[in-house]
Amino acid sequence: MKKLFFLLVMLTNGMLIYAQSPWEKDFTKPEATEIDEPKPKIVTPGTNGAPPSDAIVLFNGENLDSWIMSKDNSSCRWTLKDGSMTIKSGAGDIQTRQKFGDCQLHLEFKIPVNAKNSANRNNAGNSGVFLQERYEVQIFNSYQNETPLYANGQMGSIYKQVIPMANAASKTGEWNTFDIYYTQPQFRSNGTVEKPAYVTLVHNGVLVLNHFEIQGSIEYIGIPYYKPHGKAAIRLQEHGSEISFRNIWIREL
Repeated sequence: MKKLFFLLVMLTNGMLIYAQSPWEKDFTKPEATEIDEPKPKIVTPGTNGAPPSDAIVLFNGENLDSWIMSKDNSSCRWTLKDGSMTIKSGAGDIQTRQKFGDCQLHLEFKIPVNAKNSANRNNAGNSGVFLQERYEVQIFNSYQNETPLYANGQMGSIYKQVIPMANAASKTGEWNTFDIYYTQPQFRSNGTVEKPAYVTLVHNGVLVLNHFEIQGSIEYIGIPYYKPHGKAAIRLQEHGSEISFRNIWIREL
C-alpha cells in the first residue's frame, strides 16, 4: 500500500512538472516569452575617457603600483611622466600584479615620432599586449604602411597568427586606442583543449579582429600550441622602442 501511495505521489508530481513545462505555455500572449531573472548588474558607463564603474584601473597616470617587472617581480621601472608611462629601453617587460581570465581590456598608447621604419624591427614602435602572459596583440608602427614588418606581425595582429581586417593605426606621435574582448581557453583534466581562447579587437574605433580563435601561445619560431594554465597577468612588452601608455583599465567578465 505504501509503495502504491509513493508511486501515486511521484506520478502526480511528474504531471505537475509537465503541466508547468515551457512547451505548455500560451505563446499567443506576450508574457509567455518574458524572462525576469537574472537581472543584469548596473554598470555606469564612463564619460570623457573615464572607465566604467566596475572597471579595475590598472594605470591612471598617477603611479605604477599595479605593475611589476616580468623578469623578477620587482617594482616597475618604466618612466612615469605627464600622466603616461613610457617604456624604458632595456628595462624589460612589465605585467600586472593581479591575474585575469575573461576580460574587457582598454588601453591607449603612443608610438614616438622618431620611431624608425620597419627596416629596424626593434625600434619601429615595436611592443605588444600579452593576454594571460602568452597571447600577444601586436603593437607596431604600421601607419599607412602596406608592408609593415610582415602582415601577420603588423599592429592589431595576433602575432604570427592572424592578419587584422584593417590597418587603423594612428601616425607616430598620436594616441592609439585598443579595446580588447577576450575569452580565456578551457582545458580538460588531461590537459587537452576543451575550448580555445578567443579575442575581438577594436582599434581606434575600427573592428580589426572579430572573435578570432587563438591557436596557442605566441611563438617567434615554430607553431603555436596550448599548454594548460589558469588566470594570468596582462603583460606589456619592451622591445627597444620608447612607447608610452595611458588610461589602462580592465573589466573581469
